[in-house]
Amino acid sequence: MTSLTQPFLSVDALHKAFVLHGQGGMTLEVMRDLSLTLSPGECLVLSGPSGIGKSTLLKMLHGSYRVTGGTLRLHFEDGDLSLDTLPAHAWHTLRRDVIGYVSQFLRVVPRVPAVEVVMEPLLARGVDEAEARARAEAMLARLNLPERLWSLPPGTFSGGEQQRVNIARGFIAEHPLLLLDEPTASLDAANREVVVQLIQEAKARGAALLGIFHDEDVRDRVADRLLPLTTHMGAAIAPTAADEEVR
Repeated sequence: MTSLTQPFLSVDALHKAFVLHGQGGMTLEVMRDLSLTLSPGECLVLSGPSGIGKSTLLKMLHGSYRVTGGTLRLHFEDGDLSLDTLPAHAWHTLRRDVIGYVSQFLRVVPRVPAVEVVMEPLLARGVDEAEARARAEAMLARLNLPERLWSLPPGTFSGGEQQRVNIARGFIAEHPLLLLDEPTASLDAANREVVVQLIQEAKARGAALLGIFHDEDVRDRVADRLLPLTTHMGAAIAPTAADEEVR
């Protein structure tokens, strides 16, 4: 990763439009001229009304959506990596080693126990199975998921229980860049507090975090800056010099 004083992520003049093939090929522009930087040890929180494109931005950074225009770059000590031109086959390695993502919903794999769902990112990096299991169990315990559920597939869990599995999986591998899409949405107060602690620990080890939080208390406790997204001609933009300094 780069020095703590240099950005790890830079987004410049980002543009995203969807082609609606079911509507005669109509183009729907959802984001235009959006720019930001994110440094190691920093949590930047996106703000703005629902539907403005916050989750769309995270999905572009995770490679789920293609970039229409502009640039997305990660800055490493040995050079830059352009995400907007990254070939599809390279995203697997990047997600394994660099970019973590916690969405609002867990993608449930049938018949796979919760503890193995959480272990998987560690196993993919070559961590010994016994160590991976121990770390996964410790993370699930920290998030107050009952031990009786660890050997069961998360498809049978409540929304809040699934979310805790999702959070455990997202934080366990200690990625340099973490994308957080409403990680506390389905949690009670005790588990929201655990997530706040996990975020603060990630910042302390130098991770760069980009998040969406509708919970104002959580947002205010973890955010170093807020980036308000507004609309112009129907597309989300980040106003120049409009970052709100939180702390």
